[in-house]
Amino acid sequence: MIPRRALLAGLMATPALAQGGYPNQTIRVVVPYVPGGTTDLVGRMVAEALADRLPRPVVVENRGGASGIIGSEAVARAAPDGHMLLLCASAHAVLPELYPNLSWDPLTDFTPIAPVAATPYMLVVHPSLPVQSLADLVALARAQPGRLNFASTGMGTAQHLAGEQLKRLAGIDLLHVSYRGSGAVRADLLTGRINLMFENVALTTGMVQRGEVRAIAVTSPSRTPLAPELPTLAELGYAGAEIEGWFGLLAPPRTPTEVVATLNAAVNDWLRQPAAAQKLAGLGARVLGGTPGDLATIIRSERQRWGSIIRDANIRPE
Repeated sequence: MIPRRALLAGLMATPALAQGGYPNQTIRVVVPYVPGGTTDLVGRMVAEALADRLPRPVVVENRGGASGIIGSEAVARAAPDGHMLLLCASAHAVLPELYPNLSWDPLTDFTPIAPVAATPYMLVVHPSLPVQSLADLVALARAQPGRLNFASTGMGTAQHLAGEQLKRLAGIDLLHVSYRGSGAVRADLLTGRINLMFENVALTTGMVQRGEVRAIAVTSPSRTPLAPELPTLAELGYAGAEIEGWFGLLAPPRTPTEVVATLNAAVNDWLRQPAAAQKLAGLGARVLGGTPGDLATIIRSERQRWGSIIRDANIRPE
């Protein structure tokens, strides 16, 4: 589980910007997913924050495909000079568990910069589904094993793992449908082609208010301020179902420590600002921040937690 407290040691660090002539060219922040999703939005916030604090332009490059593998590999193979970075999401930690022949390791083939933010998810169903509660949904799934489906924006994403964990804890059989981006999955959810989904709280709140989907629960350890009326999965008897998506900034392996320090200071300086917390809250996210070691710990612990679930459930890419 991602720590609830802000990582104060990193957030209180004094900025050490533009050391040793870095940067000396445009910085590219690779988002390994298509535009429009939460990872893309957080990536653009990070790029803007770096551009405000460093003396060179910072641009976002969307390199979507293969559940984030393509964009991540590009950064793993890039020059270790801090001019190509990766805004990773939580799937980064577990992709090696899903793809044993992956050409990169989520820790050893990257240099951690800083944790950025974490966000809970909301379990929603299409209104045509005859359920009003999680108990109703579980009962329907048990009566129709393998008939109901749930969607995600890629293998190993928090959306995917939340669904797999619910299957495991409730003893139900749901069909996972993986999409390449948020736009396509949202369209199929709204038409009823997709029965249910775990999606970012901020992205689903408006859909719930318009009656396009029905909200069931949230995945965070405690209720979210964006939908305080919704119970957590733990409240409904599914302890261990808590999951948050998280985002972190990485560089290629062997990036110099002074470059890492410059980037870490810039990220944490941004996250200290009330405006940063406000913008992230608009996505349903909370500030993390911290040291490179904090991000390494998150990646390591998340891989251990979800790797065991992936192996026990024999989850394989479709």
